[in-house]
Amino acid sequence: MIDDTSTQTRADRPVTSSFERYLQDKGKGRGGGGGNYRRNAARELQRFHEWATGDRGDENWTGITPADGDQEPTFADLDERVFREYARHLAGDRGLKQNTVKTYYAYISAWCGWCVNEGYLEAHYAQRASAMAPLPDDDGRKPGDQQAWTPEQRHALTRYVDEEARTAIETFTTLPDDVDPLDRQRARYTALKAARDRALVFVLAYTAVRVGELLRDPDDPRRRGVRWGEVNLEDGSMDVYRKKQQWDAASLPDPVISPLRSYLKLVDPPTDRWPVFPTFDQRTLATLVREELTDRGLRPEAIAKHREAYARDLLLALEEDIHPNSLTTDGARSILRRLTTDADIDIDHPKHDYLAPHGGRRGMGEVLVRAFGYTVAARYLDNSEEMVRERYSHIEAGELGDLATEALNEVDSIL
Repeated sequence: MIDDTSTQTRADRPVTSSFERYLQDKGKGRGGGGGNYRRNAARELQRFHEWATGDRGDENWTGITPADGDQEPTFADLDERVFREYARHLAGDRGLKQNTVKTYYAYISAWCGWCVNEGYLEAHYAQRASAMAPLPDDDGRKPGDQQAWTPEQRHALTRYVDEEARTAIETFTTLPDDVDPLDRQRARYTALKAARDRALVFVLAYTAVRVGELLRDPDDPRRRGVRWGEVNLEDGSMDVYRKKQQWDAASLPDPVISPLRSYLKLVDPPTDRWPVFPTFDQRTLATLVREELTDRGLRPEAIAKHREAYARDLLLALEEDIHPNSLTTDGARSILRRLTTDADIDIDHPKHDYLAPHGGRRGMGEVLVRAFGYTVAARYLDNSEEMVRERYSHIEAGELGDLATEALNEVDSIL
C-alpha cells in the first residue's frame, strides 16, 4: 500500500490540488482567508493553470499535457522547461511592463518553492537560471521616480480642502434656529463630509502613515480602519496596525491636530468604536441601517418611517449608534481623484493623474530626509534606515552631485 503522503503519490496529483492550502498559508486573518497577497496570488495561480491547460486563446498552444489528452496538469508535468515557457509567455507581447512581468512570475515562483517544501516537487524549478532566462531585466525605474507630493502640491491640496471644510462648517453652524430640520441635517451632512475629507488629506499629507494602515482593507479583517478610541489628540498620536503585523503608535504633527479636533467635535461619535473615516456610500449605509434596525426588532414599515426622519442614513447611524464600515483604500483613492480635479492641481506623472495616497507618504519622506537625514526619516516612516536610503537614494545622489560641482568650482577658481 502506497503512503498517501509519498512523493510519488503527490507527483500524480493535479497542480490545482495545492492551490487552496497554499493560499491559506499565505493569507492573513482567521483561516488565512484575507490579505492582498492571497488575492493576487490566487489570480496568478488561476492564470498559470489556464495557461498550463492550453486555455489562453492561442490555437497553437495546447498546454503542458499531451496534446491528444484532456487531463489536468499534475506535478509530474512540471519541470524547469515548463517554467521557462511560462516566463516566455509572460514576457511576450501582452502590453505588460517589465517589472509587472517579474512580479507575476514571482507569485508562481513562490508557489513552486512552497510545493518543494511540502513534497509536491523535487526541486525549485522556477528559480533555475534556465527557467528565468526569458524574464526581462528591470525597467530602470528608481524609487525616486515614484510619485511624491511636492510641497506646492501638498499646499494646494490642503489649502483647498481646508477652505471647503471651513465654508461647509460655517454654513451649518450659522443656520437660523427656525430652519427646516431636514435642511439642517443636510447642512450637517455636507459639513461632515467636507471635514472628513480635510482630515483624511491632512493625515495622508503629514503623518506618512500608509493608507492601508489607516483605512479598511476588505481582504484583511485585521485592517478595519482607525477608530476614534485609537486617536489621542492631546498626546499627538494614533494607534495603527502596521505593515509589520503589529500595533504601533504613529505621530500626529501639529498641522493634523486642528482638522481632526474640528472634525471630532462635528461628528460627536456615540462611542470610541466609531470609525474616524467612515464610508459615506449611501447604498452601503442604507443596507447597514435596514439590517441593524431589523435585528433590533423593527418591522419594515417602522424602519422606513424612521429613515424618513433623517436626510441621510449616516446621520441616523450616528443617532442610533450603528457603526458603519471605515472607508476603504480604494475609496480614499476615489476621493483624492475628485479632490485633485476640484482643486485644479497639475499632475505630471507617468502612472498617476491625481495625487495618490502613497504620494503623501513619499512626499513626507522627501522632506524628512532632506531636513534631518535618513535615521530620523526611517523612524518616522516606520522603515529600516537601509530601506529609506534605497528608496530615497536620488536625494543623496543629488547632494553628492552638488558637492562634486562645488569641488570642481573650487578647483577651477584656483586654476
